[in-house]
Amino acid sequence: MGGCLAKAGVEDGFPLIGGSLIVDPDGEIVIEARTEQDELLLHPCDLDATVFAKKTIFDFARHRRIEHYGLITSRTGAVPPPET
Repeated sequence: MGGCLAKAGVEDGFPLIGGSLIVDPDGEIVIEARTEQDELLLHPCDLDATVFAKKTIFDFARHRRIEHYGLITSRTGAVPPPET
């Protein structure tokens, strides 16, 4: 299960619509806040529904290639590509 949460109500004079939601492992929204008021969203979480993705798409032990992280971790900020 995934989720997204946001503030609702009025803050510093600005109305905020929460838009909070809960998404199942297949990417379907199962429940969503609908008002500008505080809302509590509850939905049962079936952890067995996550097994397929953990064994395929998100199998980090099989897919992660740390040898490619060097460029990311060796510098800070944006560096333009060399001109060709």
